[in-house]
Amino acid sequence: MKAVKTASGPSRRSFLQWSAIAGASVGLVGCSNSNVQYSHTDDSGTLVPNGTGRLDVDKTVSSACIVNCGSRCPLRLQVKDGTVVRVLPDNTGDETLMNRNILACVRGRNMRERIYNPDRIKTPLLRVGAKRSDGEFKAISWDEAIDLIVEKLRYTYDTYGPEAIYKNYGSGVWNALVAYSGGWHRLFNLLGGHLNYYGNYSYLQISQCTRYVYGSPDEQISNSIEDCIDNSKLIVFWGNNPLETRMSGGGIAYTATRAKKAGVKIIVVDPRYSDTASLIADQWIPIRPGTDAALVAAMVHVMLSENLHDQAFLDKYCIGFDEQHMPEGAPKNASYRSYVEGKGEDGIEKTPEWAAQITGIPADTIRKFAREVATSTPVNINQGWGPQRHANGENQANSIYLLACVTGNVGIPGGGTGGRDGYYWPLSQWLDDGTNPVETSISCYKWTDAIDHGPEMTALKDGVHGKDKLDVGIKFMVVYGSNMLSSQHGDINRTREILDDDTKCEFIVGMDNQMTASMKLCDLVLPDTTTAERWDLVPSEYTGELAYEIMVEQAIDPLYEARSSIEVTTEIAERMGIGEEFAHGKKTTEDWARDVHEMTRKDQPQFPTFDELRDMRVYRYNPDEHVVPLKEFREDPEANPLETPSGKIELYSSQLAEMAKTWEFPDPLPGDRLTPIPEYVPTREGVEEARTNKKYPLQVIGHHYKSRTHSTYGNLSKNREAHPQKAWINIQDARKRGIANGDQIRIFNDRGTIQTQAFVSARIAPGVVSVPQGAWVEWDENGVDHGGAVNVLTSQHPTPLSKGNGQHTNLAQVEKV
Repeated sequence: MKAVKTASGPSRRSFLQWSAIAGASVGLVGCSNSNVQYSHTDDSGTLVPNGTGRLDVDKTVSSACIVNCGSRCPLRLQVKDGTVVRVLPDNTGDETLMNRNILACVRGRNMRERIYNPDRIKTPLLRVGAKRSDGEFKAISWDEAIDLIVEKLRYTYDTYGPEAIYKNYGSGVWNALVAYSGGWHRLFNLLGGHLNYYGNYSYLQISQCTRYVYGSPDEQISNSIEDCIDNSKLIVFWGNNPLETRMSGGGIAYTATRAKKAGVKIIVVDPRYSDTASLIADQWIPIRPGTDAALVAAMVHVMLSENLHDQAFLDKYCIGFDEQHMPEGAPKNASYRSYVEGKGEDGIEKTPEWAAQITGIPADTIRKFAREVATSTPVNINQGWGPQRHANGENQANSIYLLACVTGNVGIPGGGTGGRDGYYWPLSQWLDDGTNPVETSISCYKWTDAIDHGPEMTALKDGVHGKDKLDVGIKFMVVYGSNMLSSQHGDINRTREILDDDTKCEFIVGMDNQMTASMKLCDLVLPDTTTAERWDLVPSEYTGELAYEIMVEQAIDPLYEARSSIEVTTEIAERMGIGEEFAHGKKTTEDWARDVHEMTRKDQPQFPTFDELRDMRVYRYNPDEHVVPLKEFREDPEANPLETPSGKIELYSSQLAEMAKTWEFPDPLPGDRLTPIPEYVPTREGVEEARTNKKYPLQVIGHHYKSRTHSTYGNLSKNREAHPQKAWINIQDARKRGIANGDQIRIFNDRGTIQTQAFVSARIAPGVVSVPQGAWVEWDENGVDHGGAVNVLTSQHPTPLSKGNGQHTNLAQVEKV
């Protein structure tokens, strides 16, 4: 590992060029709320306006944008008279790849509007409405609020036990070392435990299915983009759109753009002509949603027909590809090759013509694509998390893994595993939550079921881990930094119905700094601080080989009656008699941040001290070599076996074959089945049903959007002005419905209706509508959402293996308003 020294910042021109690449609005990149544009600061942090005069500030402090975009960006907050008056980007690096300035995008640069937003929660609020969806509250004191939490916690533990306690998944404070937990899990663990969840909404399916192929308990990452820059001939961004999802200087947009400049050919497979496709790709292959496994099968058919596959790699490192390399006890003609050649159970040969009817991709395009992937060695097949977020997303993800194996690209420089781009995981330690005495966990997507009918949930039917069934449903829930209740979870209307019955989940505590629609569904709402109002530390995440830690210094006093989560949980612990065990004397967010940093330094003494980091603002480090996963396995598979039953890559999984015999699917929908190979499985509301469903003939997906990360920043007026909510619809589909670009349209199915603006374009596959996800709901008196939240339309029906969020698999109709 090499510590990287800092250098001078970028020129104004280079920053604006990068901002344009990242999709940022120049108006937002400049200094907002002023008629004067301040182009730079001097060494003291004082803003210099256009080379004349100066704007004096009291201090410039280090901060960060903390959202779940896959990057974390340093910010410099300039404070005058106790107010944040400017947000400036990182200037601790230079323009080299591994010491680059980690330039925040349009979202983080608009942090002031989040700090001073009218939607800030100002005081604790207690529900007074007859039902939760009424959204009616009264203000109460902090003492009353904490007393009520203590009372409800004690009652729930005494009456139902620890499995009735649940902290919902959320990503609004994702991976801030202190704020991410906020102390809630630490509190529950000391009190006796709580119901766990596994996975997350970003990649639940791939995190559960990968173990049956590569043996990894989580997703199997691929080679880093930095490695691709040096060694790859081709990158295939398969359902991966880094120029929008990770568009900051720390994100993969930066390195992907460098790969393009280095001459690496790039192909994008996506239903949408995304910014990644339009700005850096040499070819866009538009695919119908949920059909990736069919495309892979047809590509493998071409490779087999033309002897382009890497049989030597398959023989040595894999089992299950052909009949000569099957696990003991597998039935005849159950291999993947038999499936492709039509010798399997369905008897269908997976030709390009077969796949063309399913995927919407012409057969000749499939052939050319297959040949290019097979002959462009080394090739990095880089799958995003879009393909796995479908009704049978586990097979989608595993099929793309398989393609990397068939072409022999695993474990070599410039190649990859078929997973998402690799990274050097940060070495920082998070807040110590302790050990949960409760071993039971549910899929993070099944919490509404655990509220509605928890005691009916079982291991074989619902994916309960740790025991055969739940004994009790969720009765006390904390919603901290989370907008799952009315934005990110599937079928928002059904979720509201479940939560309105407070005999099921009896008490919901919400804590956030913005009054989101989810907070309006809670019984008690607590005002959290923003990042500017507390101390913390922030590590990098999915930022390739650039790893770093950012100092977050409290810039201003908390506004209104806001308190940080760790201070609130500390007080709850004190009132419940475990204060010393919980806090060990720590009182402030700075105390907690210093303690966490010292935990890191015990393991990583090369890290700067807390005060040194405060001066540095950003500490960078990176690995000595490129990230090439499974390199050791490729070099010596006997000495470095995988964590699969065979120790090899399992393209046919005996584990899945056995699970398929015992797992239960009551009232199954199409696609509700497990398969030992990643075959294409037609699913509910998939392309086959779209062709016959006259009521709802269009496939609806959601895509990440530049104005927000999930729902974070979704209420900021400048972001909404720069990137207004628009649903993408193909020209052909729009013409049939009399819809012109910019028209107001309604998108609807049996689950709900949204109204938004139409973006009519050839940049999306025919038969597909894509709605930017994360929009805040805005209900009218008829129950129509005018915010354009795609999850009004999505289903809560789980995927078969991981019990995950197949939220990209939906059918709907569109009409002009």
